Amino acid sequence: MGLIKTALIGAAVYGAIKYITKKDELTGRSIVDDIKDKAPEWIDKAKGYKQDAKARYANFANEYPE
Repeated sequence: MGLIKTALIGAAVYGAIKYITKKDELTGRSIVDDIKDKAPEWIDKAKGYKQDAKARYANFANEYPE
């Protein structure tokens, strides 16, 4: 049973990698290429959320001192 399970998981991983690295016929780009291009934007958004969370926590901590 373990061998079959491992084979199925391996086949699924292989299929997923093949799908996300396959080049689109119209644009010639893969899903991985799109993710690489959008990653800097996502990092900037995450930094903004981090700063917002820090500010909210600081305000909350200042309102309720121990």
